[in-house]
Amino acid sequence: MSVHPTGSHSGSTPTTFDIKSAQLSLVALVVKTPRFSQLAQDLIHQFGPISENPDFFDQDPLVLDFSNVDVSDQEAHWPELLSALKNCRLFAVAVRGLSPSGLEQAKKRGLAEAPADNKKPTASTKKSADAPAGPSKEIGQDKAPAKTEAVPALVIDKPLRSGQKVYARGGDLVVMAMVNRGAEVIADGNIHVYAPLRGKAMAGARGNTQARIFSLCMEPELVSIAGVYRTTEKELASDVLGKPAQVRLSNDGQEKLIIEALSA
Repeated sequence: MSVHPTGSHSGSTPTTFDIKSAQLSLVALVVKTPRFSQLAQDLIHQFGPISENPDFFDQDPLVLDFSNVDVSDQEAHWPELLSALKNCRLFAVAVRGLSPSGLEQAKKRGLAEAPADNKKPTASTKKSADAPAGPSKEIGQDKAPAKTEAVPALVIDKPLRSGQKVYARGGDLVVMAMVNRGAEVIADGNIHVYAPLRGKAMAGARGNTQARIFSLCMEPELVSIAGVYRTTEKELASDVLGKPAQVRLSNDGQEKLIIEALSA
């Protein structure tokens, strides 16, 4: 759709602009508590400047999804929540799932109303009880149906030491050397490690349930697909430990990780 405004002084259509429909990919924050103060604290802890993931977002446009909670009585706490999002490098542009009174509060702060999310829920956002805090699948991509330009894979040629972290935003991560214990590799897409994987690997970091982790020597501390975690305090099966293997989400709706050998 393209709209050519009329009503110019000359009676002709202006040539300085067009208004067109647009389909954009936005990050969706699925709110699970009505307490904005607690939500703001948790966001800062997880993604703020002093967190372990301070660069996880980069001024990403955000939809606040309140479909699961009633926040109509939180008007006084909106500034606190929006400030926390800003500190996490998230830019709130719209809301959905609000009651009329809650929507009115949001609009006062310049937020638009987004359409309801009618997609079938994907993999569970539950984490293993022994899993450390990490990027949560609840913050996931609201993907537009329109095709977007492919993001080139990020390729790392050198070994990653303990304490080092690499994040492939919007695409795959390819590591040509060892990922040592204490190192972290994160990607919005797939993770390929053509060497021993001994640190933490988190693929589909923004909710891509089709993402996978591949390694020629599977010995990780932790693996995650779209926020579903598994630590390896309990040793992996002998057919995958230290061998070429992949990690994926099950296809049977059980919302669990499958770690299986790669066949030749």
